[in-house]
Amino acid sequence: MTSAILSALSVLTKPIGETTVHGTQHTEQEALMAALQANQALLEERLKGEKGLYEVRSLREEVRAGVPWICADTEDITWSFVQECLLLLLSLARNLTLQLELFNQAPSPAMSRLRTPEMAPPLTPDVLSVAQQKTLGAALQFVVSLGLCPYLAPGVGVPLGRRSAFGKLVEGLVCHDVAPVPERRLLTTTAVLLELSVLSSLATMVYTRHLGDVMAALCQLGYRPHRPEKNTTREEKEISKEECKNCREALQKLLGKVYQPIVIKELLILQGGPKQAPPGPGTSGGNRSPLSQAPPWLRHLCGQLLSERLMQPNGVQSVLRAILEGGAGGESDWRKCDGVARILAACPQQSLSSDSYYSQVCPQILELLHFRDKLTAQQFQRVATRAALTMVQDCPMFALQYLLTPLFSSLHRCGRMAGEGQTQVTVEEWELTRCAEDVFKICVVGNSPSAPLLKALGEAIPVLFDLYCFTKKNASHLRAPCQEILLWYFGNSELPVALSTLQQLCALDGGAGGVAPGFHFTPGSDGGAQLTPSETISDEDDALYERVSGEQWRVECMAQLLAEMKDSDLPGDFFLELLQALTCWAAEEEEEEQEVDTSAMTLLQLEQHLLGNVTGRSQKLALLQVLAVMCEGLPHTLLLRKPTQVVEFIVSMLQRACVGLDQVQAAAGPVETQTLSMGMGLVATLLSGPSPLSAEDYSSMSRLLPPLEEISQRHPEVVIQELASDLRTAIATHGAYQPDNVTRATQYQSPKTDNNVPTKKNFKTQTSPSQVSQTRLYSPTLHNNPSTHATQTPNTRAPIQTCIPNLRTQSSSGDSLAQKTHPSQRVSSGAGQGPAGVSAPDGGQSGGRGGSSSSCEPSSGTPSRAFSDCLLGACDPEVPTRAVALRTLTRAIQNRDREALQNQEKVLTLFLENLAHEDTFVYLSAIQGLAVLADFFPERILLRLQEEYQNGPSSQKERSLETRLKVGEVLMRASRAMGDLAPHHGRPLIGVFLRGTRDEDHSVRASCLSNLGELCQRLNYALGPWAQELSTCLTALIKTEKEAEVRRAAVHVIALLLRGLSDKATEVLSDVLLDLYRALKWVVRSDTDDVAVLHAQLALEDLDDVMRRFIFPAQKLEKKIVVLP
Repeated sequence: MTSAILSALSVLTKPIGETTVHGTQHTEQEALMAALQANQALLEERLKGEKGLYEVRSLREEVRAGVPWICADTEDITWSFVQECLLLLLSLARNLTLQLELFNQAPSPAMSRLRTPEMAPPLTPDVLSVAQQKTLGAALQFVVSLGLCPYLAPGVGVPLGRRSAFGKLVEGLVCHDVAPVPERRLLTTTAVLLELSVLSSLATMVYTRHLGDVMAALCQLGYRPHRPEKNTTREEKEISKEECKNCREALQKLLGKVYQPIVIKELLILQGGPKQAPPGPGTSGGNRSPLSQAPPWLRHLCGQLLSERLMQPNGVQSVLRAILEGGAGGESDWRKCDGVARILAACPQQSLSSDSYYSQVCPQILELLHFRDKLTAQQFQRVATRAALTMVQDCPMFALQYLLTPLFSSLHRCGRMAGEGQTQVTVEEWELTRCAEDVFKICVVGNSPSAPLLKALGEAIPVLFDLYCFTKKNASHLRAPCQEILLWYFGNSELPVALSTLQQLCALDGGAGGVAPGFHFTPGSDGGAQLTPSETISDEDDALYERVSGEQWRVECMAQLLAEMKDSDLPGDFFLELLQALTCWAAEEEEEEQEVDTSAMTLLQLEQHLLGNVTGRSQKLALLQVLAVMCEGLPHTLLLRKPTQVVEFIVSMLQRACVGLDQVQAAAGPVETQTLSMGMGLVATLLSGPSPLSAEDYSSMSRLLPPLEEISQRHPEVVIQELASDLRTAIATHGAYQPDNVTRATQYQSPKTDNNVPTKKNFKTQTSPSQVSQTRLYSPTLHNNPSTHATQTPNTRAPIQTCIPNLRTQSSSGDSLAQKTHPSQRVSSGAGQGPAGVSAPDGGQSGGRGGSSSSCEPSSGTPSRAFSDCLLGACDPEVPTRAVALRTLTRAIQNRDREALQNQEKVLTLFLENLAHEDTFVYLSAIQGLAVLADFFPERILLRLQEEYQNGPSSQKERSLETRLKVGEVLMRASRAMGDLAPHHGRPLIGVFLRGTRDEDHSVRASCLSNLGELCQRLNYALGPWAQELSTCLTALIKTEKEAEVRRAAVHVIALLLRGLSDKATEVLSDVLLDLYRALKWVVRSDTDDVAVLHAQLALEDLDDVMRRFIFPAQKLEKKIVVLP
């Protein structure tokens, strides 16, 4: 019977043939009206005439008798058609309901048989085929288009005219002035659709296509304020209150059982668009126009319903899926994310209270941070981050209570464990991991610092720092987020707050913080950390060791954290703060050393006094420990980044020196003297530096005036008094008066040493680096001193002397110098002396431009020794020495040095070995030397280079590839230097390069093509035998090569061929010129690489010039004179 009902529906909804429509009608509306009447008549005829539809007619009559909304005498053809559709749809629903009841009560025979796992379950009677679903969908579309949408009030839902051209046609067919009234028609259609949706199979068809229309109808029927019109009674116009109530309940049930993101989408559409200006004459209308403005009652209703959806469990997630689902992560999606975040952060007007709203929404916002799907997580996390940061700025009180407190709850629990006294309670690994990741996403990724957020984070910083210290001991994925959070906090906090937090983390203020006593972090099973009770240590020594080592590790972690702040002034400010505290400690020492009368103290007072002394001394030890670690682990460029920090550093040094002036022995001690010397030397360096100081610099240095004045008056040494006075005068006059001893003070050394023993430490302190290098190089006695040799690195080899650009001759003075000078005194010209000279013992330069120690032309007495020095220098571990030796050998080959030419095999081997060197200076020198060798001995050298290029060294693959590319560079330079001999020496190279284009590495293929282009453009007519093979290779690479770099090289070879051959291209490449042209055109049209296309266009321009000159040769004004015999 289901098939019969659907067959009747297909008769009612099928289109009328073209001939029938155009027989009498002239407009589309008249044709549609005729089609509706004809289908109704045809249905009645078949229901009465066909026996297969007898049951359908009986069921339809039964349904007609049971519904109160049938209007048999209506004059509206469209409503009559809708009534027939509704009757058949209700008949279908009742038939399917009856069959389902029978199916559930009495199982089919197939169910009673023995079932096997392979058997499919029996289908329920409400399962429709594809064709039946198509028929049902057409009937529903007619019902909604003719019986629901035309009766919606203006602004409610999307008008039919904006959906399709058929919708515009339908709007003019409906008659609103005949019975029944529009409200009744709308109520009837909506009630039937809701009754159909009771069945799951029919509900899918209704809600997937017409959910928005049904929701719009229920909103209008249940919430629209009614206004009585003239000439209509109240009963005729308005629906009853009971019916309105039923519509409201139906709307709530509908919104509750449908997928919430779809409901939210439809509510947003029903809410309408904003107020729009009337479209101008140039604007385009139609379907592209924005949504019409909804009436006020509907906007208010949709806002209330949306707020209810939002405040439901998982309501925030539903709103985000409704708005962001289907996005690809582009710029528009990011704007949507920011817009949704602003909406979530603002409490809606429909909410009962702000407290209830934020208490329900904030936990859902935090849950958005925990999605794992890549695209969804990216969008949801952005919304959650922006919403959280906006809440913190706009409503900090609610954000602190419902957002920040739960966010940092795991870290707070780690610090409150001891107060609770429950030693068995731990913080699980997943809690700490989630907490660290959430804080990282909101703080670091969001990167919108505010005072409430920084304050809340500051309370959790001690525990977070303990977690960071733990991750530094182990391999943990929490190390990076913890470090980034700490850096973000210190980078965005106010300077006093940051300094106070650093002192708290280093235990300098005596305050408690971090993980609660009795607990510690332990490694988790997934690479994280968990908080567990720590074991009790009975031995006091072991407990003390654990405490001291833990404090030392915290300080080292703090130094490593400060080392990451390369662009911040905080490390320097913290260092200066510690120095100021050290100065205050030095000033308080004298007061603390005064004896205190403890005889009159009670036991409690005595205990407090002793505890205060112990606490103070422990803090001082902690201060010294932090200063020592910072000085050892942090570079001075980080501690003193700005001139003002340097001045502060000097001020603290001078102030400590002033504190010790009262004690004569302390002021004359070596430590105090060295400290004062260094401070005054720094001041003198600032004053006599190469760049002039500005007025702002002198203003900051004015803080040095009081301590300098005190030193000039009270220091026991007269020299320091005078220097302090002169420095003070120079600062006060802004450099206008600067005595000579200020300049000399930059090299000021303490006149006293410890027992005048020239130890290694004193030697380094009192000697500048330039003086050390000069002494090591030019003092024969120093080299003969065994103690000096002991200070040198045993593996360091002194550079050889390579002072001869020409190896043919050598002067006697140069030879005697080479024999007398210790090997460690020789200086490579690559170390700063230039390739043509070397530093002599007196600091002068000897070489080709004069100098008594050596000359440009070495004597012929010892050519073998000089050449051997160069060969040894080519193997020296020092890069400058090796490079200079290689270049010296290259110049010797260029100058046809006899010794170098005779040992060309050794020179070739050295050059080839140095190709594998990592330093650019070395392997470029080797490449240049090989190119020169190939120019002088092309037959043998090119053959050797071809073998190296094809096979490569038998070492690692990466080194082999790099070396082959360097050999390719040598072959390219040799090809350029061949000149007219290219046809003779270049033929073997063509085969090598063509074989190289099939190499498995794309870099080698590109190198071969580049070398092929350089060689072929110099072969001229000798290229003829290779033209066909060359064309085939280039065409195949252009069309089949996947690497864009290789395709570029192939196109570039064609361009070089055309440029090199020029007018001879039509003769040499006559057989392949058309193939090359087609290949270039293919690149221009089909290649996706812009560089390859550009090369092809340039090659086509060159080919165009060649062909133009060939077709239209230049006219020459010449006259031929023929001598007849």
